[in-house]
Amino acid sequence: MATRALDPGDVHRLADHSLTLITELQTPEGAYPASPTFSAYVGYCWLRDGAFIADAASTAGAAESATRFFDWCARTLTARAEQIDAIVRATHAGTPPSGEHMLPARFTFQGEDGTDDWWDFQLDGYGTWIWALGEHLQRHGLEADPYREAVALTVDYLLASWQRPCYDWWEEHAEHVHVSTLACIAAGFRASLDHDLISGERAARVEAELAAVRTRLLGDGVRDGHLIKWVGSTAVDASLAAAIAPLDVIDPASPLAHRTIEVLEAHLTVDGGTHRYLGDTFFGGGQWPLLSCFLGLAHDAAGDEARANELFDWAASTATSRLDMPEQVDHHLIAPGMRQEWIDRWGTAATPLLWSHAMFLRLGIQLGRIPVHRPSVISEGNA
Repeated sequence: MATRALDPGDVHRLADHSLTLITELQTPEGAYPASPTFSAYVGYCWLRDGAFIADAASTAGAAESATRFFDWCARTLTARAEQIDAIVRATHAGTPPSGEHMLPARFTFQGEDGTDDWWDFQLDGYGTWIWALGEHLQRHGLEADPYREAVALTVDYLLASWQRPCYDWWEEHAEHVHVSTLACIAAGFRASLDHDLISGERAARVEAELAAVRTRLLGDGVRDGHLIKWVGSTAVDASLAAAIAPLDVIDPASPLAHRTIEVLEAHLTVDGGTHRYLGDTFFGGGQWPLLSCFLGLAHDAAGDEARANELFDWAASTATSRLDMPEQVDHHLIAPGMRQEWIDRWGTAATPLLWSHAMFLRLGIQLGRIPVHRPSVISEGNA
């Protein structure tokens, strides 16, 4: 699929549809469904996906929608205070719980555990929701008090657990420490300090551990001048772009950021479409619009607005005739022989995926291609 510049009217129509999907599909509880129709995702909200969706909604002007999501996060996590305390105590005693007894990556809309098996032990979402919350509070001048207890519980959980291997963004490779996960944790720790979400002795511990996370990330997480997929690897993963932007964990002007972007482009991006990683077989290993948007944000932060616009146009071009954006497209598959196996298991690729729409909005607003504060399209769903 070749990149083409889109008419501003097409971009605005897709932006309208994207924000409407996000706000109108938000549940009464405040959760964002990952996808309303995809069999494996129906009924669930991920902390990671939801945090990036909320950040896009907040950036686009749908502040109430984003607030309702963060309220849902706070309720969900404070309800697990005893579980978190038990995990922290066991870890400090030298007997950390196994992965299946750690907090889940996704919750039902009511904030409960799922009833089906999933690759659940992921730490990235716990850092990402704090980062997105801090951005939202600052952007809209909101009070932090309603979130302090949930943030305190979350940072306690991460302080005890951040060094552990866990599943990555893609629910894979639980045996590794993933560099994009470290970046999400670092962003969450920094946000908890920068926005005064924690205080006292807890803040001192977070400050010390943030330095340790950054040391690990910039040491073991780098090879040949670029970020790597996991500690000990030489490969890259498209999720690494988020460390540059929007998380701003890696200085976008640094040689490390520029080299990482260069390698991501060379290894994972074809005609504007970005793969997750080499060797990906999920639905044949297609190209993900949301990852092209993350890479676009990194390019823009690093000073290459032209390339960011090309990636934005490619992502927008994946929308269907109904303006729904998919999780991935099959125009350039890494493992075409594996595509049918996943279709037989779960159906066709998730469409729409709210995270794809969110990253389209986020990059489009950053580039000035999508206006902000457009009341005609900011519906607050079930508010």
